[in-house]
Amino acid sequence: MRPPPSKLPPIFHKAKSTYLLWYAYYQILPKTHRYTLGKKLDETFLAILEAIAVAAFLTPQEKQPYIKFSIKKTDLLKIFIMLLWETKSLDDKKYIQLSEKLNEIGRNLGGWLGKIISKKENSPNKT
Repeated sequence: MRPPPSKLPPIFHKAKSTYLLWYAYYQILPKTHRYTLGKKLDETFLAILEAIAVAAFLTPQEKQPYIKFSIKKTDLLKIFIMLLWETKSLDDKKYIQLSEKLNEIGRNLGGWLGKIISKKENSPNKT
C-alpha cells in the first residue's frame, strides 16, 4: 500500500532517503563505532529530519532558524562521516554515496534559505 501524498518539501524526502541509506550502513558498522559515533550520526540525521518537517509548516520568517539549524547539522554529519571513513569503519563507496547526498542536501537547504531571505528583502512591507 502506498502512503498518502505528503505536504513536506522535496528536501525532506531527499533527507529521508539519505537517512534510510545511512541506516542500512549503521546496522553493519563495527561495534567500536556503532554505539558511539554511529549513534551520534543517527541522532543528528533525525534532528535534521525533524527540523525540516517543522519548518515546512511555518511562515517564511519562522522557518529561518530551522533551516539554519539543518544546514549546521548537515555540515556536522559530513565531518562525522569523514571520521568513520578515516577510521575505516565506512568503505570508500559508502562514504562517497553519503557525501554526495549530503552535499546535495546542503545545497538544497542553502537554496531554500536563500529564497526565504530574498523574499523577505524584496517584500513591499520592508522598513
